[in-house]
Amino acid sequence: MPSVILDGKGLAERIRGELAGEVAKFRDRTGVTPGLSVVLVGEDPASRVYVRNKENAVKAAGMNGDVVRLPAESTQDEVLAAVDRLNADPAVHGILVQLPLPKHLDSRTIIERVDPLKDVDGFHTLNVGLLAQGTPRFVPCTPLGIIELLKDAEIDTRGAHVVVLGRSQVVGKPVALLLLQKGPGADATLTVCHTGTREPARFAREADILIAAMGVPEAVKADWVKPHAVVIDVGIHRKADGKLCGDVDFAEVSQVASKITPVPGGVGPMTVAMLLRNTLHAAELAVERRG
Repeated sequence: MPSVILDGKGLAERIRGELAGEVAKFRDRTGVTPGLSVVLVGEDPASRVYVRNKENAVKAAGMNGDVVRLPAESTQDEVLAAVDRLNADPAVHGILVQLPLPKHLDSRTIIERVDPLKDVDGFHTLNVGLLAQGTPRFVPCTPLGIIELLKDAEIDTRGAHVVVLGRSQVVGKPVALLLLQKGPGADATLTVCHTGTREPARFAREADILIAAMGVPEAVKADWVKPHAVVIDVGIHRKADGKLCGDVDFAEVSQVASKITPVPGGVGPMTVAMLLRNTLHAAELAVERRG
């Protein structure tokens, strides 16, 4: 029997609608409009598309948003200076440095320069540490979106064996840390596979919930998946024929899994919705600090 499709696009639209109402109430109560600024260095085509989508989503939610566009040849000091200006601007509550940055720039140093209270991407060391301690403040948006998808679909993670394929700072590690928390959408038993794992398919076949974040097009085949497992596909790639695909061979795996996310329309839209949620949270924290 074909899988049930987990509709991330539909859920994201619902969350964004709810957030627009929350933003309006917040603005009426405090006089403050949440503000998100994106730092975009260079003209990477995919990054430009992502940033445009974020701009549209921010406006639709009733937030202020702008993009600081810097030329690809910008120096490290010039990018850091742009981040410093945003850190000092009280109207900016969230800062996002669009990755990847040009190769001559040190991404880690630039991300660390972002005020951790404005780090709506959740990549700053302090926010990663809070997540690891079990007291998250800002969590990377894609992992947060994955958890929301699981909760909305009423997929019980408590005691479930979750296998994460990939250990990136953006998805693999933070989603594992989220699933290790206590409470709804967590309390799972984790296995994380990576490039050093021998026979990752052997571990994948043991998963009740399989999260594929490998960055390899259609690597996960039907024989990687336990019958009736839930499969979350984080990857997105463009094939030679122009069509998009994920890390999972959807045609094969959808005949085995009980539930599966599509590409596109699965995890991707949830990432933007969670960015908006993090930005509202950053504005709420700023108002609390102001007293």
